[in-house]
Amino acid sequence: MLLLAALQGVAQPFMDEIKQFKKEDSIQFPPKEAIVFVGSSSFRKWTDVQSYFPGYPIINRGFGGSTLPDVIRYARDIIFPYHPKQVVIYCGDNDLVSSDTVNGETVFARFKILFGMIRKNLPAADIVFVSLKPSPSRLRTMKNEEIANDKIKDYISKQQHASFVDVYHKMLNPDGKPIPAIFEADSLHMNSGGYKIWQKEIQPHLKK
Repeated sequence: MLLLAALQGVAQPFMDEIKQFKKEDSIQFPPKEAIVFVGSSSFRKWTDVQSYFPGYPIINRGFGGSTLPDVIRYARDIIFPYHPKQVVIYCGDNDLVSSDTVNGETVFARFKILFGMIRKNLPAADIVFVSLKPSPSRLRTMKNEEIANDKIKDYISKQQHASFVDVYHKMLNPDGKPIPAIFEADSLHMNSGGYKIWQKEIQPHLKK
C-alpha cells in the first residue's frame, strides 16, 4: 500500500470540489442503495447523467481531471459514505498523461488498489469499470489505454459482482482512430453523441 502512504504527504488536489460534495450532502444526503458514478471529467461533465438512466438512482461524483490516486484518496469521502449498491468507475486516462513514467501497467496496478478498497469497505456492492476511452487529442496514449483495458477486463472477469464496460472500441472509426464527431472542440471531452454510446453500453450493467 505504498501509494496510499505516499498520498498522505502531498497537497490535496480537487479539495474544493470534494468540499462542495460534502456541502450538498449536508443539505440533502443521497439515498442509500443508489449507484455512485465516480472518476474523472468524463463523468463530471455528464451533468445530466440521471436523464440518461431513468429509474436508476445515480449519485454523480466525478471530479476535476482526476487520476486513480485521486479517487483512492477521496474514496472515504465520496464513495463509502453513501453505501451504494453499485460503484461505476471511469478513471485512468489522465494517469497516462500525468507522467512519462505512467503506463498501462501502472493504471492496472492503481485500479487494483481502488478495487480492493471498495471490496473491503462495501463487500456487497457491485463494481463496474468503464474502459478508458480513446480521444483524438490523445492518440499517443491509445496503446497504453488498450493495455490497461485488457488487463482490467481480464482481472474483472475473475471477480464476483464486477463487470467491465467496453466503450473503447465503440468510439473508433473503421480505421481504428477515435470518431471526431462524438467529441467537443477540445477533442478530449465528449458531446451528447459520445454519451449516447456510453448510455447504450453502460445501461445493461446497472442494477435496478
